[in-house]
Amino acid sequence: MTQTPVTTLQIDQLAPQYSEWRRARDSLVKARFPILALIILGLLVFLTIFGPAIAPKDPNRQTLVDRLLAPLQPNTQGQVIYVLGSDVMGRDVLSRIIYGARVSLLVGLAAVMIGGALGTSLGVIAGYFGGYIDDIIMRIADIQLAFPFILLTIMVLVVLGPGVLNLVVVLGVAQWVTYARIARGQTISVRAKEYVEAARSMGASHLEIVVRAILPNIVSPLIVIASFNVASVILSEATLSYLGLGVPEDVPTWGKILAESRDQLLAGKWWLAVFPGVAIMLTVLSLNILGDWLRDFLDPRLRGNR
Repeated sequence: MTQTPVTTLQIDQLAPQYSEWRRARDSLVKARFPILALIILGLLVFLTIFGPAIAPKDPNRQTLVDRLLAPLQPNTQGQVIYVLGSDVMGRDVLSRIIYGARVSLLVGLAAVMIGGALGTSLGVIAGYFGGYIDDIIMRIADIQLAFPFILLTIMVLVVLGPGVLNLVVVLGVAQWVTYARIARGQTISVRAKEYVEAARSMGASHLEIVVRAILPNIVSPLIVIASFNVASVILSEATLSYLGLGVPEDVPTWGKILAESRDQLLAGKWWLAVFPGVAIMLTVLSLNILGDWLRDFLDPRLRGNR
């Protein structure tokens, strides 16, 4: 069986891709902290996918005789089965944190995808066409910004009721203004470039110009904003769950675990708040560190220093 030789042209086409991957690897190794952030986020993704198989117990199973056991404290049978302790209803804190990771990552990524897609689309339309279309979209954005974010979210969730889907939609729609403003400004800057004018003079449609000439040149800052917004949405989900407006009662989340611990802190049951709080802190900190690295990596002015 003969093998097709690789031509010099094919090698030249693959070289930029290898160069970018090598530059990203070297930048991660030099920065160091983003590698640790990637490890933590990888563990979070692993728990999200394989959580039901890893969790030692059903997160909603109640064992009242084992209530409020400290981490590694033996139960009534003398067995250590609660690694991170149990809550006021005798539920395993470790299992609830593992299952809570699934909700946090799902809500964070899904809401950012909804907000990013909606905001980028409207921002590109406003920046590309301008005129009254731009005025209408930006005035809608100004009206939404006039309302406090958390108050607007609470009002909508009170009407729609708790639920993962409702929470994702509300948090996603609430994020679109940021993407729209950035996409609009970048589009206004890019649409006057020579390659856009050349595409227009060759008869390219508006859709072709936007997809092939504008979007590839404005996507970098939007990706950076998205990485930061995932952390913001996770904190918002925890806040709403803490207030009882997030997901249904039978769905464990980090914010709900914190809310259930507030009456036990004064009694010295520190593990009920510390462990979910640490999980939220590590996730948000990892996302922010990765966002900082991504911002520097995608900035062409810093390419010589990374």
